[in-house]
Amino acid sequence: MMRFLLPLAAFIVLVVFLLIGLNLNPRQVPSPLIGKPAPEFRLEQLHDSEKMLTSKDNLGKVWLLNVWASWCVSCREEHPVLVDLARSGIVPVYGLNYKDERDLALQWLRQFGDPYTASARDPEGRTGIDYGVYGVPETYVIDKNGVIRYKQIGPVTVEALETKILPLVKELQG
Repeated sequence: MMRFLLPLAAFIVLVVFLLIGLNLNPRQVPSPLIGKPAPEFRLEQLHDSEKMLTSKDNLGKVWLLNVWASWCVSCREEHPVLVDLARSGIVPVYGLNYKDERDLALQWLRQFGDPYTASARDPEGRTGIDYGVYGVPETYVIDKNGVIRYKQIGPVTVEALETKILPLVKELQG
C-alpha cells in the first residue's frame, strides 16, 4: 500500500501545479527588462534604407516602440488603435518591423495606414531578441532616459491604452 502513496502524492502535486498554471494570464509574462535601459540598436529605416534609426534618437522624450510585421494577424487587430494614437499626437510611436520583407511591410502600411514616426527594419530578428520579444505584436513604453517602463505583450487594445499605457506615458512626460 505504501508503494502507491508516493506516486499518488506526486500526481496530486502535478495536478495542483497544472491548475495554478491554467489560471495564469500568458499575456502577463514579466519582462526582465522593465526598469532597465532599452537595448541599443542602430537599424536601417523601413522607408529609406539610407537613413538609420537608433535607440538613442529618442533620448529626452517618452516614446513607444511597437514590434510588428505584415504577416502578423494580431498586428492587424491593433493597427487601428495605433493609427488613432498617432493622430492624437500624445506620444510618438516608432515601429520595429520584425522578420519581414521590406516590400510586404511597405505595402501593408500603405494599405492600413502608417502610425509610425519611423520604422526600423529587423529582418533577422536580432534586435527583437535583445528586447526579449516573445512574438509580435509587442509594445514598449520607453522613458526620457531610455529605460523600458512597460511591455505590452500582444495587441494594444483601447482598454490597455486607456488603463495602462497612456496614464504611464502622461506620468513619465510630466
